[in-house]
Amino acid sequence: MNKQRAALISIVSNSFLVATKLAGGILMGSVSVISESIHSGIDLLASLVAYVSIKASDKPADSDHPYGHGKFENISGFFEAILIFVAAGIIIVEAVKKVLHPGVVERLDWGIAIMAASVIVNSFVSIALLRIAKREKSIALEADGMHLSVDVFTSLGVLAGLFVMRITKLTILDPMIAFAVAALILKTSWDLTKKSLEDLADKALPEGEIKTITEILSHFPEIRHFHKLRTRKAGNKRELDIHIHVDGSTAVGKAHDLCNEIETAIKKNLPDSYIVIHVEPCNSCR
Repeated sequence: MNKQRAALISIVSNSFLVATKLAGGILMGSVSVISESIHSGIDLLASLVAYVSIKASDKPADSDHPYGHGKFENISGFFEAILIFVAAGIIIVEAVKKVLHPGVVERLDWGIAIMAASVIVNSFVSIALLRIAKREKSIALEADGMHLSVDVFTSLGVLAGLFVMRITKLTILDPMIAFAVAALILKTSWDLTKKSLEDLADKALPEGEIKTITEILSHFPEIRHFHKLRTRKAGNKRELDIHIHVDGSTAVGKAHDLCNEIETAIKKNLPDSYIVIHVEPCNSCR
């Protein structure tokens, strides 16, 4: 399954869950179930954004975007994080209203059935999305999968709360569960915002990947010295450039072949890498 098809599946599943949870929450008069429909609504919008950004990021480089369109995925991830913040705010407002003006929660069996179905659907879809995101190095798909993973846990929380309400008849649990849902959503949003902004701000690749690059360079005896290693991430692509020093008598052809060997070795360990190598004569070493 490719990235676009995975995003489409997420759109379909979220559409089903939004409609089901919203209808059930309104009929039941349950703010916790309605909060879950809001959460799924944000997930649906996030899935749409992810689908559009994945299509855009897969476009080849052009004259306006010579480095490709990979950062569309980072922008998508940041936008999705903002949407999650908004969802949490809406849920908190509705929960406060429920505390101030408590009402009767009816048809608890409906809510239990709806939330159980939500857990099952989102578990399967989130696992699939995160697996594909890891394989494709897609932050947009990862963000979508993270949303649904959080939805699984919040749905489980609401499901447990509905069971307890069914037994104890304590309706105050309904807004309390909604507050807990909002707290989990805020944590996810913070993590996603941090990750998206790091890539948008051209943060260097992880320390482990930089170590891999330096170890590869050390295996080439022709390289006397290297410096100015710069790295960053754009969507699912890595970008790096480096200056290497070779013997001043090295022919241009041999230097070119060396660069090709270095690029091949790096891409073998770190796929989807865009590499620029600047060759300098060793007598320029400082």
